[in-house]
Amino acid sequence: TSHHISGTCKMGPDSDSMAVVDQFCHVRGVDGLRLADASVMPDCIRANTNATVIMIGEKVADWIKEGR
Repeated sequence: TSHHISGTCKMGPDSDSMAVVDQFCHVRGVDGLRLADASVMPDCIRANTNATVIMIGEKVADWIKEGR
């Protein structure tokens, strides 16, 4: 919905020229930058995005700590 913007920075494999981030949310072509918000969601969802965005942020934080 217009109140739950998501999906503006597509996640996908290296072979997908339209994908902005990889499976670990690294922004392609920009060293050291990751996205950890609703923009990496593949579709607009019909509910509040708060819990999902918190989970994405927690997972990306784990990957950073693990050195991925």
